Amino acid sequence: MKLNYYPETDSLYIDLSERTSVESREISEGVVLDYDAEGKLVGIDIDNASHKVELKTLVLSKLPGKVETAAA
Repeated sequence: MKLNYYPETDSLYIDLSERTSVESREISEGVVLDYDAEGKLVGIDIDNASHKVELKTLVLSKLPGKVETAAA
């Protein structure tokens, strides 16, 4: 899973999978869910993210895999 914030567009994309998105559905204004060919959720796109989610703090708890960070 990857979280990517794009300050120039104030959008947050959450990659849930490496699978390719083939369908997108807007579930509320500016929140789009992306699905693969099997109908599995692969990503979440949030426009105007700074107004919809808390971007200042990210807490990861009890994740089974490794955690990597990338400089902005």
